[in-house]
Amino acid sequence: MLTAAEVAQMIDHSILLPTQTEKDLEEGIAYCREVRVKCAVPKAFQAPQAKRLLEGSDVRLCIPVSFPQGLNAPEVKRYEAEWAIGHGAQELDMVMNASALKSRLYDYVERDIAGVVEAASRHDVPVKVILETCLLTDNEKVTACQIAERAGARFVKTSTATQPGGATVEDVRLMRRSVSDKIVVKASAYVTTIEKFLVLHEAGARRFGTGYTRQILEGLQALAKKS
Repeated sequence: MLTAAEVAQMIDHSILLPTQTEKDLEEGIAYCREVRVKCAVPKAFQAPQAKRLLEGSDVRLCIPVSFPQGLNAPEVKRYEAEWAIGHGAQELDMVMNASALKSRLYDYVERDIAGVVEAASRHDVPVKVILETCLLTDNEKVTACQIAERAGARFVKTSTATQPGGATVEDVRLMRRSVSDKIVVKASAYVTTIEKFLVLHEAGARRFGTGYTRQILEGLQALAKKS
């Protein structure tokens, strides 16, 4: 079984709900530091404060780009990426333009992702591309994964948690098959229990986006006691 430290190091802890306040940010980052997750993911405008709160820890700061719909122009997304990196972002989660993909504007989608990747690569900042899988057909998911890899993304990610659908075993398996071993699959949205975490991990996910880190780690502890 995975250890608590191994699970925590696969988690990007989300503090993205619009109802979450500055107090939630402070408490969330304190918890991230305590359990040593991989990344804290606050709202973009909170990047400067989050950077300050993370000083002295090994928790990385991940900032979303064009969140949650991904419909900004490529030039705007690139600026968002540059601004986020300038204010401390060490990883970026950008939302793909699903409308453009569904319109089969594949060159546009690739340029959209590549612009963010180019801005990020100058600082060795990895880019995760959020597909919002619940909006796509299986063929579109495969195409999106392949475009993201061609554009230089280091991760493909399932969801934003702002739509009804979240990470599924079937989508993670499909995404894992659609990219090379160099690309990490991130399962995100409605990953609320250790049981869901483990089945997604078995399907091929190696990074997880969730606001339920405490419940997942407590669930792991309970499983360990039973075994």
